[in-house]
Amino acid sequence: MDLAVTALGTKALEEGVKLLSNRPVENIGRIVHWLEKLPMLPHHKADIRSIREFMDDKDSNWYRLAARLFTETDPLVKTKFITNLVLNSNILGGPKQREWAAKLGCSVPGAILVDPTDKCNLHCTGCWAGDYSLADDLDYATLDRILTECEELGIYLIIMSGGEPVVRKDDIIRLAARHSAQMFHLFTNGTLIDDAFIRAMKRVGNIMLAFSIEGFRPNTDGRRGAGVYDRVMEAMAGMRAAGLIYGVSVTYCRHNTEELASEEFVDMLVDKGVAFGWYFTYIPIGKDVDLTMMATPEQRSYMYKKILEYRRTKPIFLMDFWNDGAAADGCIAGGRRYLHINAHGDVEPCAFIHYATCNIKDISLPEALRTPLLRAYQRRQPFSPNLRRPCPLIDVPDAMAEMVAEAGARPTQVHPDETAAEFAAKIRPYSEAWAAIADREWPGKK
Repeated sequence: MDLAVTALGTKALEEGVKLLSNRPVENIGRIVHWLEKLPMLPHHKADIRSIREFMDDKDSNWYRLAARLFTETDPLVKTKFITNLVLNSNILGGPKQREWAAKLGCSVPGAILVDPTDKCNLHCTGCWAGDYSLADDLDYATLDRILTECEELGIYLIIMSGGEPVVRKDDIIRLAARHSAQMFHLFTNGTLIDDAFIRAMKRVGNIMLAFSIEGFRPNTDGRRGAGVYDRVMEAMAGMRAAGLIYGVSVTYCRHNTEELASEEFVDMLVDKGVAFGWYFTYIPIGKDVDLTMMATPEQRSYMYKKILEYRRTKPIFLMDFWNDGAAADGCIAGGRRYLHINAHGDVEPCAFIHYATCNIKDISLPEALRTPLLRAYQRRQPFSPNLRRPCPLIDVPDAMAEMVAEAGARPTQVHPDETAAEFAAKIRPYSEAWAAIADREWPGKK
């Protein structure tokens, strides 16, 4: 079955690339029809069907986004995007992940988040990674071994953060060239993106960036440092001129939610050629922990309603890491659909859960997937029947404390100034206030 899928996938891809090279805008619908011919999981079939319906409507925002990407994107980058992200990661990777999950007796994720380095050239207020050592690196050999094990497991989406991952840009280019079947997605502050790195990304074709900004210039520079906003805009312009695909990563908190949710901000992103946007709510972990900086439950609800509106109207793909729990059937962490390996090598369930029971330098990725903390995660998912409350850190905090205790997990921050149970008690008033709103809004509530 896998051989048949691979053969059909390769044929469909070849035809799709031909269509992309020959009048790509007119052929968008035909490309989607080719994808529909592939044997795939029912939910992938449903996704492709939804894409076809949007692509058949040439006035839709999704058609306008696809038309822009297919006409502005470099041919190699376009081919790598379809091959690595659509075919390898979403269609061919799934069966391999399920086969390995059956062998291992645990979930195998579709993506991993790995930090090549803790080092960063900025000192942003409230950085989620700000209480790691800030001096650790994963050496090239370890990164190469992790990515090789990922391919064996059917994991083709490699996400990188830090620290600032572009500090290791030479190694990242080497890894992207060596693991050419994988898609590399970097979260970056954007200040180290130069012409040489843009040329290198264009040469390998399989790297996408998400630029971290906090809104317009005052909010971005206020949290990240003077001049950062303008340097990000300059980097975006260089990426666009080179035909690369890029997005943004924004953190909404009490001070900038309305700005990040505004039509003015989203229109600016579209105008700058941004293809996608990750929306994260501020989480009080890491550096400068401040509960009062969190978006209020009312702001969290408002943000998601605006994102749903823009998904219907704007030619940009926006994702809300927390509020989209319903789309992902709950929390995706703990190895269910992703996990985090920090620059020290600690295998964490999530970038925001700074606890571990193993280090990737000591064991293989398949072994890490079977360790106590990840298994504890998988046994409890979903953490709430209300999928608008997916997170065991801020929505169901007692679950996080229970898993840490059950697994005997150790903290991975340099200054763990409170226990998991103490954090749960501290965040509980927020989680209860959010539960009251989420229970009213959750369409699956009986």
